[in-house]
Amino acid sequence: MSGDGDIASVMGFSGFGKKARTFDLDAIFEQTRRTAIERSQHVLEERQKESQMEEEGESSWSVKKSVQTGRDTAATSRQQKGESSSDSDSDSDSNSETIGPPLPPQHKAHQDDDDDDDDDELVGPPLPPGYTGNTAHSDEDDDDEGDAQDEDDDNPVKKIPDTHEITLQHGTKTVSALGLDPSGARLVTGGYDFDVRFWDFAGMDQALQAFRSLQPCECHQIKSLQYSITGDVILVISGNSQAKVLDRDGFNVMECVKGDQYIVDMANTKGHTAMLNSGCWHPKIKEEFMTCSNDGTVRTWDLNSEKKHKSVFKPRSFQGKKVIPTCCTYSRDGKLIAAGCQDGTIQIWDRNLSVHTKFHCRQAHTPGSDTSCVTFSYDGMTLASRGGDDTLKTWDIRNFKKPVNMAAGLTNYFSVTDCCFSPDDKLLVTGTSVKKDEGNGKLVFFDRASFQRVYEIEVTNASVVRCLWHPKLNQIMVGTGNGLAKVYYDPVKSHRGAKLCVVKSKRKEKQAEMLTQDYIITPHALPMFREARQRSTRKQLEKDRLDPKKSHKPEPPVSGPGRGGRVAAHGGTLSSFIVKNIALDKTDDSNPREAILRHAKEASENPYWVAPAYKQTQPEPVFAEESDEDEEASNEPEWKKRKI
Repeated sequence: MSGDGDIASVMGFSGFGKKARTFDLDAIFEQTRRTAIERSQHVLEERQKESQMEEEGESSWSVKKSVQTGRDTAATSRQQKGESSSDSDSDSDSNSETIGPPLPPQHKAHQDDDDDDDDDELVGPPLPPGYTGNTAHSDEDDDDEGDAQDEDDDNPVKKIPDTHEITLQHGTKTVSALGLDPSGARLVTGGYDFDVRFWDFAGMDQALQAFRSLQPCECHQIKSLQYSITGDVILVISGNSQAKVLDRDGFNVMECVKGDQYIVDMANTKGHTAMLNSGCWHPKIKEEFMTCSNDGTVRTWDLNSEKKHKSVFKPRSFQGKKVIPTCCTYSRDGKLIAAGCQDGTIQIWDRNLSVHTKFHCRQAHTPGSDTSCVTFSYDGMTLASRGGDDTLKTWDIRNFKKPVNMAAGLTNYFSVTDCCFSPDDKLLVTGTSVKKDEGNGKLVFFDRASFQRVYEIEVTNASVVRCLWHPKLNQIMVGTGNGLAKVYYDPVKSHRGAKLCVVKSKRKEKQAEMLTQDYIITPHALPMFREARQRSTRKQLEKDRLDPKKSHKPEPPVSGPGRGGRVAAHGGTLSSFIVKNIALDKTDDSNPREAILRHAKEASENPYWVAPAYKQTQPEPVFAEESDEDEEASNEPEWKKRKI
């Protein structure tokens, strides 16, 4: 303290302020401990009374009392935790203290037996008496709920996302092609109206308008559209003999070369020579795709080499003749190539061996019918084929002689009708065709194992041509015969896709027909250069509408012969205008001498072109006078005149 006094005398003040409060920690800890013990005794007394009531036959448990007891127990537990942490300095054996209130007497023996096992300690308040039965009952309820959930998981019909739908208006003709990129962000549709439309789910609102429409193949029907595995390019198969590859925005990336149609052996031509039927991308190699054509070949192509195909596969009939492939696909691992042909066969080649088929089924479908689709399951063991003979069949490629399952009565009027597997590989989906005003087209779901028709969706009063079940979005896209593309989804089971655009309200259309120039504010300009600030754009729009330069007002029609380099309303071109004026010219130019002499008097009196230039140097012209002999000769008849 002497040091403090010295510091105070040196610094010139008597003290360092108020003296700090001191606390008797031992007294505080003791008071807290007594309070906790009293509360614990009170809780134990209440529990003993309740246990006595249970023994006397009081079967009903008071919920209100239990809640209050739980609250008191929690408070006591918190108090005990504070007490144990406070006494940790004074008590050397604090780690062995019980967390929470002491256990009831009936649990004392159990705790003594398992004193060394920390996992069996009861943390928190104990359960009230008689609660064991309730716990067992809740476990049974949980088991029932789990069993019900397992049943839903086992039932593939419960996973079909069809609770909601949106309709995209592609056009008025058949939607014959659907493509969805691997991420599920963009949908592309093509139809018999030659149009290809691009739909962006993230950019669309409730108006559901396509952001781009184009005709990449001029006047050819679109038969197939597919995004590559990276989603950056689109393969376009049309009625033309040349396949095209577009980028995501619709610009041309590549066009396959056309082959020489006068060469007999199709393997010696560089490309297809007849109409294309189908095509698809390789599932593993992003630059490779495949096409099949009416020239009787299946060709593989490289995106970086458009001058020639990579390899050629030529399907043959039983007699060895050329047959036309109507659909083609890769296996899931990309090692096999399958094609369905017009003679009803399905032929499968090894991708690296193009001469002989690896699997061949001679009578897969009725000969002469167009097999519209072949597709592999996700496990790669099953092949599904949609025939033009109104059937749907599945095949095991390990035993390719006869179909595993078959469903008949599925009307098919289109050569591009799809079938596809569900993402969990348990269902097989296809569409049915109908004639006009004869019912509704349906989307039919078959169980893959039993091949029972487990579900169906009535889509619209037209044929269902294309169907696509995206595994990432868990949404089903359907193309119909009346120009609609429908998207089926479930708000719970589906992800993104159509869910992104249905929640956006329609954009308000701008009332203004043109954009005004931005107003430039110059606060320090001189008054003569300062423009008055516009309080509303409506008046400025009206003024700009009256200004012919700003509003690009069309020029009025010209009346009369025309002026300012513009032609009058006698035709759209200058040539038509000239022809019109020539036809209206009434002068008779049949005698050119008279036509020239008509202007002789005016030319002599008022020379303008030649005479003024030679006026000073030109001598006076002297013409020969006509004699009497000439007059007599002129008066003679024509037959007496001497011929010169």
